[in-house]
Amino acid sequence: MAARRGTKTSMRNMEKELLCPVCQEMYKQPLVLPCTHNVCQACAREVLGQQGYLGHGGDPSSEPTSPASTPSTRSPRLSRRTLPKPDRLDRLLKSGFGTYPGRKRGALHPQVVMFPCPACQGDVELGERGLAGLFRNLTLERVVERYRQSVSVGGAILCQLCKPPPLEATKGCTECRATFCNECFKLFHPWGTQKAQHEPTLPTLSFRPKGLMCPDHKEEVTHYCKTCQRLVCQLCRVRRTHSGHKITPVLSAYQALKDKLTKSLTYILGNQDTVQTQICELEETVRHTEVSGQQAKEEVSQLVRGLGAVLEEKRASLLQAIEECQQERLARLSTQLQEHQSLLDGSGLVGYAQEVLKETDQPCFVQAAKQLHNRIARATEALQTFRPAASSSFRHCQLDVGREMRLLTELSFLQVPEAPVIDTQRTFAYDQIFLCWRLPPHSPPAWHYTVEFRRTDVPAQQGPTRWQRREEVRGTSALLENPDTGSVYVLRVRGCNKAGYGEYSEDVHLHTPPAPGTTQTVGMTAAPRMPQWRRRRPLLS
Repeated sequence: MAARRGTKTSMRNMEKELLCPVCQEMYKQPLVLPCTHNVCQACAREVLGQQGYLGHGGDPSSEPTSPASTPSTRSPRLSRRTLPKPDRLDRLLKSGFGTYPGRKRGALHPQVVMFPCPACQGDVELGERGLAGLFRNLTLERVVERYRQSVSVGGAILCQLCKPPPLEATKGCTECRATFCNECFKLFHPWGTQKAQHEPTLPTLSFRPKGLMCPDHKEEVTHYCKTCQRLVCQLCRVRRTHSGHKITPVLSAYQALKDKLTKSLTYILGNQDTVQTQICELEETVRHTEVSGQQAKEEVSQLVRGLGAVLEEKRASLLQAIEECQQERLARLSTQLQEHQSLLDGSGLVGYAQEVLKETDQPCFVQAAKQLHNRIARATEALQTFRPAASSSFRHCQLDVGREMRLLTELSFLQVPEAPVIDTQRTFAYDQIFLCWRLPPHSPPAWHYTVEFRRTDVPAQQGPTRWQRREEVRGTSALLENPDTGSVYVLRVRGCNKAGYGEYSEDVHLHTPPAPGTTQTVGMTAAPRMPQWRRRRPLLS
């Protein structure tokens, strides 16, 4: 009983994975866009119609239209649409009449249909055939149907042949594209006729083909083109468009993608404690962000109110800036929190992946699992390299209230220092490295600086050297003692104040002189060390 309740909860959490991004309803006859996102076929036709594309809405006969179907049994979305007549529009376009965005009469080049994907917010190129060149996501349809049956979404399916009131359907027929009760199935499939050979199925509102067919040649797909990342049939395989491409049998693509998806899903399910720990950390970060943001607003309000009526207008703008910053951070943290919650066992994404793994039809699985594996891989990477999406600190919202009254109109949040400028005239390297810098004009002040340096002439087999750091350097110069002789060092500086760290300066490269008694790479003897009072000549590369 507990396992059944857990499965039902997982299916309910999976509902958001099964909603069309256009109509926000359960997918019906979903099409796979080139960007690997899905959209209902009817919604896709409507979007293309709104964009002004004519005759690229796909094959309208793919919608279930059995003789017994009525307006009440069809999709409620279709009853609200006034779709164009595709036959008439196709004749106009083929004959050269009619226009649409991007087409000119008598144009030599065919039109390229662009579809605005509602999921990735990008324009996806559909090619010349439009929706007719897209695959139908049969695996997603099966998952939607299993979901409807498990949580009873949409109620019972009624017989389409009964006289009113219709009885509940018990069988479906893919050939007749209709649902029947027991009596109606026997009546419309009489013994001894060809219809008696029809194989009954479970009642459904969406009749799918038995296998995944190539939209170009109407043949069953048997291979997968890794170069195009597309399922192909035998005719597609020998076409010139796939010449030189890496094509594998669909069984190999099925097994490889299923192994990858299973491995990623196993990793997520095996790290549920880590996911829960990161969720708790995110929730704590959200709470600290709210508290810190409120404290920052109160401090700003108190400081600005003390400046009098002249600062009232400025105070409102500063509070608005803090509010926007806080909302933006909370939105990012909330999104990250939701993404991590989707990784928990029983969540929508995990449940959907588990349902997809039940798919045994290899082409359909490859088609549906491609996008899902990318999402699982991104989730796995986010799990491994976890870091809160936003900081809970509002240090950059501190105000400098010590400025003169004449600067009140320019009052703003304290900014980090700008990138320092290395003073090459005063920077040199001998047995010590002396680095000097200055801040650009009009840069916010820096309380202290951080100097970083490392060698760049380390042999490749030893790997790149790490930056060494000198923290909280006061003033605008630093002395680095005992550098390696005959080496090349790269150095950089950045400033810090109450608002945080600024940008790094440009890298400066310094050559240290060779050790006494060694020879130069060009065969010359190195000069002995200069006395201390003569070490002011810079040696910059």
